[in-house]
Amino acid sequence: MKKSYFTIILLTLSLIIFTACSPNSGSKDSSKETNNSNEKTIVIGASPVPHTEILEFAKTKLKDKGINLEIKTFTDYVVPNKALDSGELDANFFQHKPYLDDFNENNGTDLISIGEIHGEPLSAYSKKITNLNDLKEGSTIAIPNDGSNGTRALKLLEKEKLITLKDSNKTIQTEKDIKDNLKNFKIKSIEASQLPRILEDVDIAIINGNYALDAGLDTKSTLFSEDISDINEYVNIIATTSENKNNEALKELVDFLKSDEMKHFIEDKYGNAILPAN
Repeated sequence: MKKSYFTIILLTLSLIIFTACSPNSGSKDSSKETNNSNEKTIVIGASPVPHTEILEFAKTKLKDKGINLEIKTFTDYVVPNKALDSGELDANFFQHKPYLDDFNENNGTDLISIGEIHGEPLSAYSKKITNLNDLKEGSTIAIPNDGSNGTRALKLLEKEKLITLKDSNKTIQTEKDIKDNLKNFKIKSIEASQLPRILEDVDIAIINGNYALDAGLDTKSTLFSEDISDINEYVNIIATTSENKNNEALKELVDFLKSDEMKHFIEDKYGNAILPAN
């Protein structure tokens, strides 16, 4: 009985030693950990159009560089910054710098821009005319009704010599700031998101690029548009936290988003609705 007892102990010890020395012991988990450590993941929040589409294009290209882009789509303008500040996101892509600065001031956050990617110009669309020379006296021109975009629309109309403003440098402009309107155009202020829907009822509508894309308008056949130089202040950015500003994977992302390949993708896909930043 005693002999059998010792035999069992010896067999057990031999099995433990053999398992510990085996070259395959734990190799599967170690390999997985090593492989994962070589891949850098960026969790980034974005608006659906065009931001998520742009990131999806970048995702396939960055994969070859060992960067995994995990994209989370948001449909509002508050949650992405809160998620970034809390650490749920590594970066986000949906806003311009003035909006980010305002958010920081009102929320006590310290989010920063690490790259200017594209601008979303206002453009003139019409279902009634194809040339400005066809614009008759008393024609109706619809513009966005918010202060920022309404001002941009009026300045664009002035640039096209359709009206003149009393003071072109004034920060916020309304119809009351029009000095000359020689053809008595009727300027109609409409909520920006509704402008594509009322195209049949007006002669011209000045529409934001994202709303034009959402409505399926032909963004390559606009009557006139803002240039990227007109909207440098409003170009959309990649934002992150100040602690994360030197993240190498984020630098790789920004470099690709500003590359010639990405610029060609944006120009081919979005026409005048989206313009690559300088």
